[in-house]
Amino acid sequence: MIKECGLFRHRPMIRLKKKQEGILFTVPVIISVAILLAIIFVCVFAPLIAPYSPTEMDLANSLALPSRAHLLGADKVGRDLLTRLFYGGRTTLLSAIGVVVFSMIVGIPLGLVSGYYRGPLDTVIGRICDLILSFPSLLLAFVFVAGFGRSIVNAVIALGIVYVPMLTRLVRSLTLVEKNKTYVEAAVSIGYSDARIMFRHILPNCISTITVQLTLDLAYAILDLAALSFLGLGVQPPTADWGAMLDEGRGFLLENPLLALAPGIAIILTVVALNIFSDGIHQYFEPVQRQLPSFKKVEKRMRKEAA
Repeated sequence: MIKECGLFRHRPMIRLKKKQEGILFTVPVIISVAILLAIIFVCVFAPLIAPYSPTEMDLANSLALPSRAHLLGADKVGRDLLTRLFYGGRTTLLSAIGVVVFSMIVGIPLGLVSGYYRGPLDTVIGRICDLILSFPSLLLAFVFVAGFGRSIVNAVIALGIVYVPMLTRLVRSLTLVEKNKTYVEAAVSIGYSDARIMFRHILPNCISTITVQLTLDLAYAILDLAALSFLGLGVQPPTADWGAMLDEGRGFLLENPLLALAPGIAIILTVVALNIFSDGIHQYFEPVQRQLPSFKKVEKRMRKEAA
């Protein structure tokens, strides 16, 4: 049997590097998804699993501590805290989704048009975004709510306006990159309309990055809405909301700390889970950009730069 020697070994001149694919279902992502699903479940099915009505008052159990009748206690007018926590989650999550949807409806088309056409239209949209971004987001939301009136709908619209410039700038930058690629030139040569090229060809190639940003915006919207409700600019009594419950409970920390701790922990869990989930999506879509170099690679690069 002839042994293989070096002269007859075939080695390809060019080695094609396999594209790296990220791993979506890591342990942190699985835990964050489980937490989010649990929160969504109790919020959606709150009318079925909540033991009481969110507005049912029982003055005899005012500021009651946790017991069989009230698992987390009761607030100052005897309303069950666990029930209001479930219903407050519905209000908070739906309002945050409303903020993100509003920013999507306005921000994505503006970003596509701005990046695709450039010129004076891009300048006008850019200056408007710069003007809005020059103010602190919450302060600008306070001004809008003060002008429109105190309600959860006005708070959602105000925060949606604040979030539009950030999404518009992101979509614009992605559109500038995609516009110069070959498939866009091919679509133009075929005779496709600008609207079809933007929404049927460019936008799908930007979905991954936009999805990551929208997930982060959802977490920020929960915090901002809670801040508005905490200051009395969001939902109005007796509607349950995590931010409003936090405001109501801060005056009774010594009598029943759970009145403030329960909604605060719910906000923290939701926001942290959303951030971990967003980071997991980013690692899945862009594994190379999120991978830190090893010490050997850093040392080797430093030696090359020194030489």
